[in-house]
Amino acid sequence: MFYTFAVVIVRFVFKILFRVKVHGKNQNIDMGDNNYIICGNHSSMFDPLLVAVTHNNHIRYMAKKELFDNILLRFILNKLRAFPIDREGNPLTAIKNSLRILRNNEILGMFPEGTRVKKPEESSAKGGIAVIAIKSKKPILPVYIDSNYKLFGKVNIYYGDFIHLDNYFNKKLDSEDYNEISENIMNQIYGLKEDFNG
Repeated sequence: MFYTFAVVIVRFVFKILFRVKVHGKNQNIDMGDNNYIICGNHSSMFDPLLVAVTHNNHIRYMAKKELFDNILLRFILNKLRAFPIDREGNPLTAIKNSLRILRNNEILGMFPEGTRVKKPEESSAKGGIAVIAIKSKKPILPVYIDSNYKLFGKVNIYYGDFIHLDNYFNKKLDSEDYNEISENIMNQIYGLKEDFNG
């Protein structure tokens, strides 16, 4: 209930502050009992909000644990059912929490770069997204956000086709393999703008 209310309010605010244009057919999707992972590039703290207001399903986001130190932010994040991730701690904790969310048939939202990135070559994505997708056997909905979020400026968000990693489900993979798969996923995300604009 709080999530739906918050999305309505933020959507209204975004319409006032920005000129948002959505590209792609998968932003509004009903997969029944088949949940998935939303995975996007990360250039601003507004990115999770933008994805939330342009998507029709409740998304469970990872959020860096430092955000939970603020009392107000902690209240909001808990109400939105976001969960903390320690970027300096054991990555297995974040992976286990993510897998639990996906097993509960919820949608997981991830920005694998972990910190805000302006250019593809600056991407610091690790193997986490590949591990989670392959272990959970869930598809990835790729999202590319193209904006500097200037007041009244354009905000373009591109939703691609689902990325399926079925070919890896029964293979024995090491950390290098997972990193390479994650890098390929991020390359597909960064390529979405060109895919739509030809």
